[in-house]
Amino acid sequence: MKTENRLFFIVMISMFIFAAIYGWVTYINENPAYGVPNHVEWVGTVALIFSGLLTGMVWLVFWVISRRIDPRPEDRADGEISDVSGEVGFFSPGSYWPLGLALTAVLSGVGVVFWLPWLMAAGVVAVLFAVGGLVFEYYTGTRKLGPQ
Repeated sequence: MKTENRLFFIVMISMFIFAAIYGWVTYINENPAYGVPNHVEWVGTVALIFSGLLTGMVWLVFWVISRRIDPRPEDRADGEISDVSGEVGFFSPGSYWPLGLALTAVLSGVGVVFWLPWLMAAGVVAVLFAVGGLVFEYYTGTRKLGPQ
């Protein structure tokens, strides 16, 4: 986790630096068309600051996790590729629930775009159903794991 920690820290700091530079450059460049010389363009500056804050939240999560767990092979300078070999985890071999979840999210999005409350409600119910199906896929039906 130390690698991810460093990566997001660098991105966070660079976003704050970019926000300061962007605010300064927009302040020193006059634009007489608006009649207000020397003003900061706030939309871009605030967007860069918020991007830095969001990246900072991810950095904080990785920093806390990296302090709680032992160093992984990819975090050590003497780590070898063979140290990472073995079982990585369980991955679903084939599931249709992600497709259903995507389609129901599109249904909800179309309801929001055209501002149709009945379609938004139907989409939210469908999304909840699809999330439930995805989460409980291996607890019911033919794919049930564990003792049968």
